[in-house]
Amino acid sequence: MIPPHASAKPRTKPAEIRLEELMDAAEALFLSRGVEATTISDIVAAADVAKGTFYTYFASKGEILQALAKRYTERFMAEVELAVEQHPATAGEARLRAWIEANIRIYARTHALHDVVYANHHHHERGNADRNAIQQQLSAILESGVEAGLWSLPAPRVTASLIYAGVHGATDDLIAVPEQSPDAFIAAVVADCLRMVGVAAVPSKSAAESARAG
Repeated sequence: MIPPHASAKPRTKPAEIRLEELMDAAEALFLSRGVEATTISDIVAAADVAKGTFYTYFASKGEILQALAKRYTERFMAEVELAVEQHPATAGEARLRAWIEANIRIYARTHALHDVVYANHHHHERGNADRNAIQQQLSAILESGVEAGLWSLPAPRVTASLIYAGVHGATDDLIAVPEQSPDAFIAAVVADCLRMVGVAAVPSKSAAESARAG
């Protein structure tokens, strides 16, 4: 005979699932209504949980916003890393190209959420751990290229900072003028970034055709 408890369904969802559902609900509401117009009551109603459940995980609306920012950066970095890792460690130029292209495409696709979770962040903040983490990805690529003799950079971390700022700043232009060709835009940004590290960019046939079409 099977004990009664063996077939019983769990009465509550695992904590990690409940947490993700709360964050998903808050993210959707922040995007559709804005942070200020969204209340904790709205979030728990959308997530179908009691208000006490919210306070099990977060002390305030500001705290869940911080958690969403952290999740955004983690997902952003994971997607960039996946693109970079499509190329072997010895293919420094290909990895740099992949990093630049992935940053542009992901940022352009997710800029609405980025602007929500980082609304109170400023580029001049010197302790921005999330920005520094993404720059560290790039620094590692540049430093590996120096070690492999692909390029000569007196200060790879400074170059990484310049490329990071340039790529994300330029992508704002792509977002502002969405009718321009993304492929041509990416080809132009990649070419300029490669020149920064001393590599003459040779665009692929498709990239060159996209640039002419744009």
